[in-house]
Amino acid sequence: MPNVAPTKTNLLRIRHELEFARLGHELLDQKRNILVLELLNLVDQTVDFQDRVVKALEEAYRTLEQAVLRMGKLRVSSLASAVNIRAEIELKTRRVMGVRLPVVQTSFSEHPPYYSPLGTSFWIDNSLEEFKQALQLMGRLAELKISIIRLAAEVRKTIRKVNALEKIAIPDLEQTVGFIQNRLEENERDMFVLMKMVKRRLEAKEGAERGT
Repeated sequence: MPNVAPTKTNLLRIRHELEFARLGHELLDQKRNILVLELLNLVDQTVDFQDRVVKALEEAYRTLEQAVLRMGKLRVSSLASAVNIRAEIELKTRRVMGVRLPVVQTSFSEHPPYYSPLGTSFWIDNSLEEFKQALQLMGRLAELKISIIRLAAEVRKTIRKVNALEKIAIPDLEQTVGFIQNRLEENERDMFVLMKMVKRRLEAKEGAERGT
């Protein structure tokens, strides 16, 4: 039995709380659906970028291997030390239903030429480009994986709130409203019966007084 006085004031207050709880449940349910859709979308992108990163690294190491085969390991190592490329990773954020997700932007500042084209193989240039592309893809992949972790945590939290409202708060409020309504109706019936009894007694008293 709800521990609340069955008064009209409490009935109005708890009805308002029930309406607010139902609205909150609806909004949280919509948030959960949007987050789940975004999460599934990011999972699909992550699978794609995972494959792209693997292929990009395979291609980068393949071109590096070709450069070593044609120029020798010492020559490639010497040319690599002359390369002046600086990778810059900028971190920004975006919001999805209040959840902060990272945005990774990878750029390169270069100061070519790094070495004379004479006596070098085009494979070394290809290898540089392939490793740059792989690094950009890895930045995007890291962005996706962190976003998935944060969205998944928010989805779990939202589901707990939805379940708490749906299975505990709203049923309790509905039960309390029903309890107060029943008690108020009982009180009204009791009052009606009491008034009829009082009326009959008054009428009987008036009849007795007229008969005397």
